[in-house]
Amino acid sequence: MDEWEQEGLNLRKKLRERLDQTREVEDQEIYRQIDDLILEETRNRYVSLRRKEALRTELFNSIRKLDILQELIDDDSVTEIMVNGTEGIFLERNGRLLCWEKKITSKEKLEDMVQQIAGRCNRIVNESVPVADARLSDGSRVSLVLPPVALNGPVITIRRFPKNPIHMDRLVELGAVTTEAAAFLRALVRSGYNIFISGGTGSGKTTFLNALSDFIPKEERIITIEDNAELQIQGAENLVRLEARQANTEGKNSVTIRDLIKASLRMRPDRIVVGEVRGEEALDMIQSMNTGHDGSLSTGHANSPRDMLSRLETMILMAMELPLSAIRRQIASAVDILIHLGRMRDRSRKVMEIVEITGYDRASGEITERTLFQLEETKEQPMGVLVRKQELLHVEKLNRAGIVLEKM
Repeated sequence: MDEWEQEGLNLRKKLRERLDQTREVEDQEIYRQIDDLILEETRNRYVSLRRKEALRTELFNSIRKLDILQELIDDDSVTEIMVNGTEGIFLERNGRLLCWEKKITSKEKLEDMVQQIAGRCNRIVNESVPVADARLSDGSRVSLVLPPVALNGPVITIRRFPKNPIHMDRLVELGAVTTEAAAFLRALVRSGYNIFISGGTGSGKTTFLNALSDFIPKEERIITIEDNAELQIQGAENLVRLEARQANTEGKNSVTIRDLIKASLRMRPDRIVVGEVRGEEALDMIQSMNTGHDGSLSTGHANSPRDMLSRLETMILMAMELPLSAIRRQIASAVDILIHLGRMRDRSRKVMEIVEITGYDRASGEITERTLFQLEETKEQPMGVLVRKQELLHVEKLNRAGIVLEKM
């Protein structure tokens, strides 16, 4: 630890001692206390104005924001921040991983940051509960892991989302989806098809879900259910946002995704949007889709549409022991469309495949599907372009909504 960093730590400790922790302190009062402290500490020695300004910003960020990480949080080009304990900080910019020149060398400083993040969104993280998910005030997703499970010290991973939601038109401009496929999906969302988005980590599932939700008619009542509130649904007047809650220190009073899905069914929803299904809640989501809540949307991790169907089967089995044939019938009846996303060699995110679930084949015992759109690589488009392969088979919901799709 160098001289400047030690000085910063000492000033930070003195500042915390001066602030009244029993009441809410305004930003202006914090700045006044910082200015007084810097003046006192530098009265008998020369410190440049630039260094004083840097100290002022550093101290304020340590109290109100995320210390040295605030510089990266304020940089819109940074999409992910990874703090590997005191060993280093990495960031993702334009799809590339880079090592940042700055480090958090103090374990105590890093632990304070973790508690600050967790406390602001009512999460508990300590040696007894060393893993927690949280979010920042700007909606960024945060994963927190503490020792003893994190061997190189507290680990913070921040996934950042655009301040303004990316609409489908922008995804078309970026080449993530074609104009034809976007128009097709718009018709499906408006007419109430149940749509599931799959893809790997960082493939853009949440961003695409936000873009799809923009097609929901504005007069409908939407209920969103998430582990950590990340969705940015715009323009909906009748919107209810629900967020799961972890158990307290006694292991009680948790509110799970399953609890919220069950509660939402009594809240007169037109659409239920589940941010991501990871476990037993898949059963409740599938059942809600099968009980008249058409137009529901959700996401999940998988390497392909077929893998997503298999994962849904596994997750439902985690909740209840049912015959596999019954589970597959439920999934085939509930999910209408699967959209699979992926990352290309150039780090761009694209729609890889749009699949229609057509039913359950009793003879083979398998869920049947048809590929409607598929990404194909050509000489002109080496990163691939989404090509229409077949027409939609089940058009009943489109007909009820009075929507006619353009033919190939």
